[in-house]
Amino acid sequence: MDLPQFQGEHKESLYWGTYRPHVYLGIRARTPRSLVAGLMWIGVKDGRYFMRHVCQDSDELSTYGWTSHNGRDYGHQVLVDQDMRLATSFLKSKASGSGYGGDWAVQIDLQSEKSSRNDKMQGNAHLFFYLADESGNAVSLGRDIIDIVEDSLLASGSQLDIGDWQLHLKSMDNLEIHYSGFKTPHIHNLSDLVQQTLGVQARMFGRLHLPDTQDDSSNILVFQISAKAPFKADIVFVSGTGTKNSRIEERVSRLTGTLLTSRLKEKQREFDTKFDRYFNMAEKLDYESMTVGKAAIGNLLGGIGYFYGQSRISVPRDSKLKTHENFISYWPAELYTAVPSRPFFPRGFLWDEGFHQLLICRWDIHISLDIIGHWLDLMNIDGWIPREQILGAEALSKVPEEFVLQHPTNGNPPTLFLVLRELLYGLKKNKFTATESHEIFSFLERAFVRLEAWFQWFNSTQSGKEMGSYFWHGRDDTSICELNPKTLSSGFDDYPRASHPSEEERHLDLRCWMLLAADCMHSISELLEKDNKPREVYGSTAKLLSDFEFLNQMHFDHAYGAYFDFGNHTEKVRLSWTETMIGNNHATRELVREVLEKPDLRLVPHIGYVSLFPFMGKIIPAGSWILDKQLDLISNQSILWTDYGLRSLAKTSSMYMKRNTEHDPPYWRGPIWMNMNYMILSALHHYSKEEGPYKDRAKKIYDDLRSHLIRNVVRNYHQTGFLWEQYDQKKGKGKGARLFTGWTSLVLLIMAEAYSES
Repeated sequence: MDLPQFQGEHKESLYWGTYRPHVYLGIRARTPRSLVAGLMWIGVKDGRYFMRHVCQDSDELSTYGWTSHNGRDYGHQVLVDQDMRLATSFLKSKASGSGYGGDWAVQIDLQSEKSSRNDKMQGNAHLFFYLADESGNAVSLGRDIIDIVEDSLLASGSQLDIGDWQLHLKSMDNLEIHYSGFKTPHIHNLSDLVQQTLGVQARMFGRLHLPDTQDDSSNILVFQISAKAPFKADIVFVSGTGTKNSRIEERVSRLTGTLLTSRLKEKQREFDTKFDRYFNMAEKLDYESMTVGKAAIGNLLGGIGYFYGQSRISVPRDSKLKTHENFISYWPAELYTAVPSRPFFPRGFLWDEGFHQLLICRWDIHISLDIIGHWLDLMNIDGWIPREQILGAEALSKVPEEFVLQHPTNGNPPTLFLVLRELLYGLKKNKFTATESHEIFSFLERAFVRLEAWFQWFNSTQSGKEMGSYFWHGRDDTSICELNPKTLSSGFDDYPRASHPSEEERHLDLRCWMLLAADCMHSISELLEKDNKPREVYGSTAKLLSDFEFLNQMHFDHAYGAYFDFGNHTEKVRLSWTETMIGNNHATRELVREVLEKPDLRLVPHIGYVSLFPFMGKIIPAGSWILDKQLDLISNQSILWTDYGLRSLAKTSSMYMKRNTEHDPPYWRGPIWMNMNYMILSALHHYSKEEGPYKDRAKKIYDDLRSHLIRNVVRNYHQTGFLWEQYDQKKGKGKGARLFTGWTSLVLLIMAEAYSES
């Protein structure tokens, strides 16, 4: 978003960063054609060598991730691979003589986990640090024979943004350095190139060394650092080296050795102090929980990435657009965003991002506004934002083909309004400095047109047949292999909806998201003093959607005491094995959906997260008996309550823990998810402060649920080394994607008791 607050010093201060979350350590600039740096190493598994580079579970690292990161100029990460413990620290510095964006350093500290028992690891450890120019510019080698004792220069070159630059390596240890230079437009397969090169060397000469050769005009240089553990190495990038007063030696020495170590310690102290001040947990929690809290915010900030590329947008079958493919390309766009999981989902997800920003906006409001602005800039002329951002070759290489296309008819929960609500509340309560308040106001003023378009897109394309009803578009009504056709656009994937998708559906969660959006839009209109018709529409829409009686008429089932979706539904469906003949009498078996009774229009009787949306939205009056019924559903062990958090679907549901297809295990049909538990805790916290007959009960449930969630996440982290995507409702074990420091990081806000205010 083109605002003065995102230009100048702010933009330059965020130019370099660890913006490549999909690799174990990756550095780039926030610009489409950047210099890109990263780290690889050789790991051993079952007696075989493997290259470690891209974060992946198959590498079986015991743990990895940022134990601290401030989102700007400092981060510390620990990776444990078999007997090797690798600590990487990142530091940025803007010194006199630096080019645009300043300089940066990486300190690598490699230790042997077994050093106490058998002195040193057998043989050398091999690390590979590389620098690549995405523009294709040639990168020059320091010298043909690299001797870092005599001369620390590894490489040099020139880049449009930053001028001349140099890369240096310094170490007090006895390191052996080899290199290879490659010329290729792609860097997403760099680990394969290095591995193949090493393989050739091993076969021809019986040694595991890069060949000390380079292609003509190489745009990638890879440096192999080999030594016996333990050893330390400092790698420094200095920009603006072509000027008279560049003082290169002085800048390199300030970013290496004892000076670097002491600056890193100072940055760590600053991180710890800021963490204590912003989250104020010292009196509430023990050291083990604090460690997890720091890893949560550190990993979320360290997982912020910068991406550039074009989304692929599906073309409807009846479209008049002439294209040879089934997609058209969105315009080339950049995205600065946090990501849910570095190994599994290292890209932008629209509905995840609202939850990420609840945490990030408390840590650094400027980073948060910048990220929200980037997302709003991805909006098309209709007001639609693609829900999953797969930008550039590196991002594409991590995504299965069937998930690449984005559908302009389908939405995603507009969770960015959760953060906007926080900002509005903060302005109202004078929680920001005068400068911050002014910047938030300017941001909202500039963003208003986009927010209006976004709201109107939802209000027109996702509206239902009844006034005040909405349904998620994109469910497949022709599916014969799914037990319950998925609702990917809702974010709840396989959560059970009406058995037969139709335009008569009314989705409760979307209705509540629309209330949040309308309410925010009305507040922003008032703040900006927009005296126009839309302002009245937002106010009347919010009033309609918050009308308790109207909500109950549409979605409340008195027999269950619960809120439900509405649609064309039957409970009598199952998956059955069916044999089909293919070709020459060849039979194949597949699971096919069997419907045993005709569906009819009714409430869909599945209690779970969706049922609790009116509760989460705090729509239920504090004195209503319906609130008591919600507390019953939450606290009942036979329904949603577990000793580890609230399960996503009631044990009493006919879909509980049922597979959706032969290949789709249950996802939102039982496991515990942190984003929804956070929202439920937020509502419990609210009702525990509201005068009414259920105040004390809400407080008791709140305290129990909060302690269960924290205890389980902390226990899993210390046992496994990771935060997880979801948690098993029977034993509390982490499940799904690991190193899921997206919305699972909300455990920190739960620890700090910092909830969304409305």
